[in-house]
Amino acid sequence: MPNCLTLKKSNCKNCYKCIRHCPVKAIRFSGSQAHIIGNECILCGQCFVVCPQDAKQIVDETEKVKVLLQSGDPVIVSLAPSFIANYSGVGINSMRKALKQLGFYDVEETAIGATIVKNEYERMLREDERDVVISSCCHSINLLIQKHYPQALQYLADVVSPMQAHCMDIKKRFPNAKTVFVGPCVAKKDEAEHYEGIVDAVLTFEELTNWFEAEGIKLEFSKDRDVHSRARFFPTTGGVLKTMAQDMPGYTYLALDGVDNCIAALKDILAGNIHKCFIEMSACVGSCVGGPVMEKYHRAETVRDYITVASYAGEKDFEVSQPKASELQKNFEYIEKRLQPPSDIEIQNILRQMGKFKPSQELNCGSCGYNTCREKAIAIIQGKAEISMCLPFLKDKAENFSDTIVKNTPNGIIVLNEQLEVQQINNSARKMMNIRSANDVLGDQVIRILDPTVFINVMQTGRNVRDERVYLAEYNRFVEQSVVHDKESHLIVAIMRDITDEQNEREKKENISRQTIEVADRVVDKQMRIVQEIASLLGETAAETKIALSKLKESIQDE
Repeated sequence: MPNCLTLKKSNCKNCYKCIRHCPVKAIRFSGSQAHIIGNECILCGQCFVVCPQDAKQIVDETEKVKVLLQSGDPVIVSLAPSFIANYSGVGINSMRKALKQLGFYDVEETAIGATIVKNEYERMLREDERDVVISSCCHSINLLIQKHYPQALQYLADVVSPMQAHCMDIKKRFPNAKTVFVGPCVAKKDEAEHYEGIVDAVLTFEELTNWFEAEGIKLEFSKDRDVHSRARFFPTTGGVLKTMAQDMPGYTYLALDGVDNCIAALKDILAGNIHKCFIEMSACVGSCVGGPVMEKYHRAETVRDYITVASYAGEKDFEVSQPKASELQKNFEYIEKRLQPPSDIEIQNILRQMGKFKPSQELNCGSCGYNTCREKAIAIIQGKAEISMCLPFLKDKAENFSDTIVKNTPNGIIVLNEQLEVQQINNSARKMMNIRSANDVLGDQVIRILDPTVFINVMQTGRNVRDERVYLAEYNRFVEQSVVHDKESHLIVAIMRDITDEQNEREKKENISRQTIEVADRVVDKQMRIVQEIASLLGETAAETKIALSKLKESIQDE
């Protein structure tokens, strides 16, 4: 990951918005977390701008600058000309006054360095017999060429940026000075770190604003105007060209903004379609006034910002001491990407795992952040993406899984909308109600097939029904039904378990039990009658015996 960008993992919500907006797809996902790929990132700051959870954060160098201020050496600010758009109504003198309150020795406009660079561009076109020249003011564009289009390095102007030219000029005039650049760009932090000894620290406008607020410093609204300030146009699209003479015979002068437009031009250049052309390239739409830090906290107003800059700019150049060409030379090396392109067989294997078995299944919807399914497959092989990032794949998988459950469950399932119209009915429910095809009832009122009373009650009372036994007289079936109203999806779901066989079996058992009881009762009654008869007979015999014995006793006694 680049040193100037950090990732707050706890904030990353797996939304893939950063990869969708990354123009070079320099973000990989692992464990549902985004990771910036350092040797592919061009530090355009788009991931920082679009992240809805502030998971991407710019490394704050405020403390580093405070240490510089405590060193005892004079610390001079190079203030990016886009400051006039960021701090509306505040001129350079007001900024100087506020920054001196923080302890800075002085403040100058980076537009001074822009004038130096512009002069070198004009000399280069006049003397070096170049074919195509690409401006090197934007560090993100430089990284784009170094990392992704190294064949175009020969066209990149080997000249320092306005930030570097200005800070070199400051250190030439103040040999022991420290320089701090303040602007709207993330990439400038990397440029300052990579090319050591020129710019000692970089602050964003946000960091400076926070510092002002912490110290209770208020900016004064006064648009002082220096007429010698044509280079103040530099932070706008075509701003470099506005300062140049554009008088080289046969040359075309062109300004491009936005990484996608610049990539298209680079491809055209490498294809040999462009010649004798000076191209001013800016990664940000609107150029520096559309920089990521400005865009993050101030809604991008390209036209308004351009007018603001134009109203502050002048018609002449700053008076500068132009260094020799050799002093302004900057070497751009090729930055090799570690990831190698996979084979076609590997790509096809991944596409099949994504459910893409034929070209018609490759929707190329871009929801994963990649332009095509093939690009996504390559990213998976390279460890930059996961299969689960494919929205159609997940949707189909979820739908297939849920459909399999719904279709194969033995329970009948009916889904209604809040108008009690049938939205879905599964095979088991159709079998219960003798419905030939789902199309016969889809979209119709449920009253066609079922009594709607239970659905109406559930909606009106808000109380769901659970395991209620119901007899469906029209279908001669007993069911155990549950009815649930999902208020979020505005759907009513009825789940019915056919218990007709259970009910019949229960009734059969009850009949058998009843018959057994009746038989038992009859047997008991019969036995009781027999017992009574026996008892009756035994009673008569006992009485006769008693009489006979009594008579016998009496006769014996008489004798």
